[in-house]
Amino acid sequence: MDIRKIEPLWSHIFWLGILESTGSYTAAAQRLGVSKAAMSQRIQELEKAMGIMLVRRTTRSVRLTEAGRALVTFTRPAFADIETGCEKIRELAEEPRGVIRVTAPVALARQQIIPRLPVFMHQYAEIKIEIELSDHISALAQEGFDLAIRHTSTVPETHVAWNLCQTQTLLLASPGYIKKHGMPVHPDDLVRHNCLCYLRSGSLPTWHFERRKGGGERVSVPVNGSFSANNSETLRELVLADLGIAAIPDFSVVAELKKERLVPVLPQWKPVSVFGENIYALRPYSPHVPNIIRLFVDYLKAALKNDSFI
Repeated sequence: MDIRKIEPLWSHIFWLGILESTGSYTAAAQRLGVSKAAMSQRIQELEKAMGIMLVRRTTRSVRLTEAGRALVTFTRPAFADIETGCEKIRELAEEPRGVIRVTAPVALARQQIIPRLPVFMHQYAEIKIEIELSDHISALAQEGFDLAIRHTSTVPETHVAWNLCQTQTLLLASPGYIKKHGMPVHPDDLVRHNCLCYLRSGSLPTWHFERRKGGGERVSVPVNGSFSANNSETLRELVLADLGIAAIPDFSVVAELKKERLVPVLPQWKPVSVFGENIYALRPYSPHVPNIIRLFVDYLKAALKNDSFI
């Protein structure tokens, strides 16, 4: 078909897509802000131009024929590209504005993310940030979040992931606890210590270690302790109170290590499968990432890169 004949039909095809999603001439017309008669006329014009019936009408419903559904399916990517292009052009013309809904773990957010927000918010006064502090892993799309900040070793293939920085898990105790109970020299020694665990439903209290040098020897140790919690700040406070040994992410103990209020335990062994080794910003995959999301992620990458946790 001559492109000059197709070009005037683009809006007709768009209207056909709206009709498919609403299932009603009345609802489609309302969504487009036109009359039902105008809606019906456009579809008839499109059917005449295509030379085939695109809509099957009954007294109770309106459904697209196989040809109608195929036409909508074939042209949907083109309309998505047009929408993306328009959004990008608007972003160039406007001051960045909008709302970013973020979910992040409690300890990571309180200690590393929130203290860095004021600089960004002063720079972009029209961007609003809503952050939910939770150690619960949210379904982003279902719960309405634009972004999740997570420390993990793997990311879902269905998500866009930006690596913000590296992190590591440290096995720690207080000098007071070590003075009273002694320093373990091998992971197996932990069975005789009070081990404070990060609480995960359905998981057995077993810690796994890998020797940092000398062939990567691995050891798994069943541990026991008087306290568990699903928050690293809470574990840190109990360790500071001389109550036991805990595996804690580095970002939760920066100040305590500098002041030597906590000391490394088994430094020649690396705790594995406790917390992730990277901090990511995640969002469900989409062909277009809003500009305000990119600005926020780029800022976090720069801010976290410039400051090491330990």
